[in-house]
Amino acid sequence: MKHRAHHLFIKIIQSVSRQIDLRYSKAISWLFEQFPSYQIIGSKAYKPTLENTIKLLSIIGNPQDRLKFVHVAGSNGKGSTCSMIASTLTEAGYKVGLFTSPHIEDYTERIRINGKTISKESVVNFVNEIRKTELDFDPSFFEMTFALALKHFADEECDICVIEAGLGGRLDATNVITPLLSIITNISLEHTQILGDTLELIAEEKAGIIKLGVTIITAEKNPSVLSVFESKVRELSSTLILFDEKRIIPSDFPLLGNYQQDNFRLAATALNELEKSGFTSTSGDLALGLKNLNQNSGLKARLQIWKQDPLTILDVSHNPAGIKSTLETIEELNKGNLHIIYGTSSDKDISSILDEFPSAAKIYLTEFTNPRSANISQLEKASKGKNFESVDYFFKAESAFKIAQNTAKQNDTILIIGSFFLVADFF
Repeated sequence: MKHRAHHLFIKIIQSVSRQIDLRYSKAISWLFEQFPSYQIIGSKAYKPTLENTIKLLSIIGNPQDRLKFVHVAGSNGKGSTCSMIASTLTEAGYKVGLFTSPHIEDYTERIRINGKTISKESVVNFVNEIRKTELDFDPSFFEMTFALALKHFADEECDICVIEAGLGGRLDATNVITPLLSIITNISLEHTQILGDTLELIAEEKAGIIKLGVTIITAEKNPSVLSVFESKVRELSSTLILFDEKRIIPSDFPLLGNYQQDNFRLAATALNELEKSGFTSTSGDLALGLKNLNQNSGLKARLQIWKQDPLTILDVSHNPAGIKSTLETIEELNKGNLHIIYGTSSDKDISSILDEFPSAAKIYLTEFTNPRSANISQLEKASKGKNFESVDYFFKAESAFKIAQNTAKQNDTILIIGSFFLVADFF
């Protein structure tokens, strides 16, 4: 009797779970179909105004007014820096909201509290609430997602929220918040069709997150970029702090790459500064934050060792500066030949990125399933005239990986690098 009752209970739970999954799938489809998404159509989805976000937040009760924030912008290292800060504060005993983008496997990855993703049911309820509201404007997918994140963080009474800017800074949807602390990781050429085609112009856009009287921390070292930040800081009576370059890296630091060491130093500098706002953390909290980084933040595909024999590494560096840093680390690790599987969005400067690839590597250029993927024709055009010893083209990332696996020897390295959407095809 007990066995039958238990079996019935399991079947009921499975049925409820299937119903939630179905409603969630429909909600996500509606979000993608109803509102323009940068993840799907690229720069056409970018909304160069904060008006929509302000309206959305007003409709759901202005949850940002009940929260405290750390706001992080920059060209590279935003996700890693956010994750290290959030993980350490989690270990220090705080309830920490974390908002990052894009996701790799599932939409809920974007919104976490102490590492736990938002429930599918919460997403469904939010979408249903919005669908009942007659909007007289068309918010973007990112604006909707950010509004959902803030509502979730407020409903769950988070102590502090770590927010990764989406694109740029000044007109990014996340820039409606007033944080305790702002961070700009670094500046490199990216999204030039939107942010500008010089480092200084891009720096001006990123510097838009600096608020009146709010301290800004950066790991940027370029004098011309720093002068942009300094000018904005003077204008807003803020304080500019440079990260602690001399901070000692723990012997058991879990992330590969010198650039991740800079991200760590930046995060540690930020945690020290947060103490002034009452958010204290110890060196022990920081050590545990690093140890439990994936558990507390979901961070992955940042020079992540995915498989062995041959060594296979996933990385989402997607602009020339980030890819250059990754390849420097790979050069130190690799004991044999290097196989690079690369896929990118169609709006990237593919030729400039390919210039960073070593000519002796075996290159596998591939499309991925997301509609924003660069196609074979674009990849061929960008690689034309490059001095690669070996380059092949693939319609599917999985096919490229199978060929690389079959070709690579045991002491070779396979690097899967480029867009988040490329990496998503492997999960």
